[in-house]
Amino acid sequence: MSDFSGMEDLLQDFLQEASDLLSDVDNKLVDLERSPEDRRLLNDIFRGFHTIKGGAGFLNATELVTLCHLTENLFDKLRNAEMHLTPELMDTIMAATQGVRNMFGELAQASQPRQAQPEVIAALRAALEGVAHAVEPALGIDVPKVDESPQVEQVSAAKMGAEPDWQALHGAVTGQGAPASTSVAPGTPATSQVSAAQMVPHFPPEGRRETDKPGSVVSGATTGRRIEEKAAARESTIRVDTARLDQVLNLSGEIGLTKNRLTSLRADILAGRNDSDTLHALDQAVSQLDLLVSDLQNSVMKTRMQPIGRLFQKYPRIARDLARQLGKDVELALVGEETEVDKTMIEDLADPLVHLVRNAVDHGVESAEERLAAGKPAKSIVRLEARQEGDHIVLIIADDGRGMSPERIRAKAIEKGIIREEEANTLDDRQSLNLIFLPGFSTVTQASAVSGRGVGMDVVKTNIQKLNGSVEIRSEPGKGSVFIISLPLTLAILPVLLVLLGDQPFALPLSMVREILPIDKNKMQEVGGKETLVVRGEVLPVVALSRLLGWPQLQTPEYGVLMQTSERSFILSVDSFAGRDDAVIKSLDDFRPRGVAGVTTLSNGQIVLILDMKELLSDLNAHIDRESGVKHAKLLELSM
Repeated sequence: MSDFSGMEDLLQDFLQEASDLLSDVDNKLVDLERSPEDRRLLNDIFRGFHTIKGGAGFLNATELVTLCHLTENLFDKLRNAEMHLTPELMDTIMAATQGVRNMFGELAQASQPRQAQPEVIAALRAALEGVAHAVEPALGIDVPKVDESPQVEQVSAAKMGAEPDWQALHGAVTGQGAPASTSVAPGTPATSQVSAAQMVPHFPPEGRRETDKPGSVVSGATTGRRIEEKAAARESTIRVDTARLDQVLNLSGEIGLTKNRLTSLRADILAGRNDSDTLHALDQAVSQLDLLVSDLQNSVMKTRMQPIGRLFQKYPRIARDLARQLGKDVELALVGEETEVDKTMIEDLADPLVHLVRNAVDHGVESAEERLAAGKPAKSIVRLEARQEGDHIVLIIADDGRGMSPERIRAKAIEKGIIREEEANTLDDRQSLNLIFLPGFSTVTQASAVSGRGVGMDVVKTNIQKLNGSVEIRSEPGKGSVFIISLPLTLAILPVLLVLLGDQPFALPLSMVREILPIDKNKMQEVGGKETLVVRGEVLPVVALSRLLGWPQLQTPEYGVLMQTSERSFILSVDSFAGRDDAVIKSLDDFRPRGVAGVTTLSNGQIVLILDMKELLSDLNAHIDRESGVKHAKLLELSM
C-alpha cells in the first residue's frame, strides 16, 4: 500500500511549493558564491532548507528530512561565522541541493525517497566536524536510478516453474516490498501458481475506487498513476494576481449592463421606434460593447502571462555547475526577469534556452588564461535578457567570448558535405552563420573558434519556429556572439493579413508581412529558373500562393506580399486582399493538414485557414530538391 494514499493533494502542494523554494535557494547559492559573507543570503538559504524539512517531516519523508537537516546545520554554522565558505564546501552544498531535487522526483512517483548518496552525506558530516571532504561538482539535473526489484526476479522464476514466493508476489502486485521473508514449502501444487493475468495490478472501473469496498487495498501503481495525473493537470494551471481577476470581473459586469441596454433597445426597435434618438442610443451601446469586449479580451490575455523570471531562475545554477566543471569563471547576468510571457510558451522555451546558455558557457567563452592573453577580464559575462518590443517578446543570449567566424562555418559545412563549395561562395556572413541551424551541422575540433556551436542548434530553431518565433545570430570573432529570439506576445490571438485566391480567403501572420506592393509582370525577371522582382535594389524571389497550396493558377496574380522571416525574404503573389484582422486561433489537434497552423472565424461567420508559411516553404524546397536531384533545398532556405 502506498505511503501517500489519501494524501495526493497534500503531496502535490508540497512538491509545487518546495520546488519553487529550492529553485530560489539555487539562485541564492550562486549569489552567495560571489558574496560568501552576505548574512542575508545565508539566513534566506537556511530558512529555505528549514521550510523544506518541515514539509518533508509532515509527509514522513525521513531521508529527505535527514539531508535537509544536515544542510540546515551547515548553514547555521556559516551564518554564525563558525566556519567559512570554500569552493569545496560549495560543491558539497550544491550536491546536497541536487540530492533534494532527486528526492522530489521520487516523491512525485508516490514513493518515499531513498537515502541520499553516501558520499554526499559523508561530506556534509565531515564539513560539520571541520574536516575537508570534497564532492565532485554536480552538473545538470540528475535522474535517480531505480534499483532492480528482487520481487520481479522471483515472479519471473515462478513463471519458469520454480516455486513462487507468495509474499514477494503480493508485494509486486500491491507495490509494497515483501514483508518478512516467508518461503512456500516445496511441493506446492502446480494449480496454485499465478497466471500472467493475475500478476497484473488490478485497476477499478471508471467511477469506482477500491477503497469503496470493505477490506480492499489501493495499489501503489494506482496511487502513483493518480498522482501523475494530478501533476499533469497542475502543469496546465497558472497563478493569477487577484487584481487581474477583479478587473475581469468588473468588465464582465459592465458587459452585462450593456447587454441589458441592447436588449431594451431591441425591444423598442421591434415595437416600431425608429427615431434618431433610438438609433443613436443603439450606436452608442454597440460602441460601448465593442470597447468593453476589447478590454476584456486584453485582461483575459494578461491572466495567461507569467513573469519569465520563473523560467530564468534555474539557469544560474546550470551555468555555475558547467563553468565549475570546465574550470571557467563565468557569471550569468539576468535582465528583464519581470517581463511577462504567455504561459504556454514557457515550457517550450525551457530546452532551447538551456541549450543556448550551456553552449555559451561551454564553447562561447574562453578560459581565464585565454581571456587574459587576449586582453580581456578573466571573468566572462553571459547575459540572458528579456524585454517586450511592441507586440513581441525579445530574448537575448549574449556572451563576450571568442565569437564565430563565417569563413570557418562555411568550411566546416563543406567538409561535412552539407553544401557544395560553389554554393558556399554565394552566401553572405548572415547566411553563413545560419548554417549552424542545419540538421547534422556540428564542429568537433576543439581548436576551432566555433567549437560545438552547431550541436543541436537545429532543435533550438525548430522549437522556436513552433512558437511562431524567429532566431537571429550576430557574432564578431574575438568579441562574442548574440542570439536574438523574437516571439509573439501571445499564442491565443494572432494579427493576420487576409489574402484572396479567387474568392477564397487565407490568413497570413502579420508579423511576417513587411509591405504590400503591386506586381508588374513587365518588371519581373527570371534568375536561375525562378521568377524574381527587384525591390529597392534587392532581388527577391516571387512565390505564388497557389503553387504553395497546389492550386491551379486561374489568373495572373496582381499583388505581392513582401514577407520576411529570420533567414529569408520573398514576395508572395496573391489575387487580392480582404484587410487585416485579429484572429482567435482554433487549433486542429485531431486533423491538421501540412501548412495549416489553425483556423479562425471572420465576423461574417466564414471559416478561414491560417497558413504556416515556414512549413509551406519547406515543402516547396523539398519539391525543388527532388526535381533538381541535388542538395539545393538547404541553400534555398538560406538565400531566400
